[in-house]
Amino acid sequence: MFKLARSGHIEIDLLKRQLLFYQGLYLAGTYPVAIGKPSTPSPVGEWSIINKKILNYESVFGSRWMGLSNPGYGIHGTNNPSSIGKAVSNGCIRMYNHHVEELFNKVSIGTRVFIHNGNGPGTYEPSNPQPQNPPSDPVYQPSERTYQVKPGDTLWSIAKKLNIPLNELIKANPYLNPKNLMVGQVINLP
Repeated sequence: MFKLARSGHIEIDLLKRQLLFYQGLYLAGTYPVAIGKPSTPSPVGEWSIINKKILNYESVFGSRWMGLSNPGYGIHGTNNPSSIGKAVSNGCIRMYNHHVEELFNKVSIGTRVFIHNGNGPGTYEPSNPQPQNPPSDPVYQPSERTYQVKPGDTLWSIAKKLNIPLNELIKANPYLNPKNLMVGQVINLP
């Protein structure tokens, strides 16, 4: 269902209140998270990262936002670090700011996100699994080319500035709304 992003995938175990980040088949990071409270639970299912924003102002969303393909939900930092490990959010996944900043730099638009109720780390089976070729070296870091949207940028101006065909830029960002670019948003480059 989702295009496999170059950067791997994210698994969120609601029972353990953990976010696991995989690069290929290798677990590259485990982070404690806050999840939705019983009245506003986090959405179980298969999603993807559709936008990324750097927040340079004091916000309840902390310093970073990664929006999910389920409208209104995202993975973000927090201005209340004591909430991590608890079921207190309105459904979003909260992380410590230093953790969300680390993860933000590793994921790209299109990264798959699997949210489940405790299948156990690494055991989540998507309904439409994608074949993967694991890197031969466990410390492999994929080379990612990204661009951070600046004031006044349009998809056309970015393509022109970087000498990239517009259709290739669109293909590299299948979940991007070209009419809604936001300053600080990170987009993939082909």
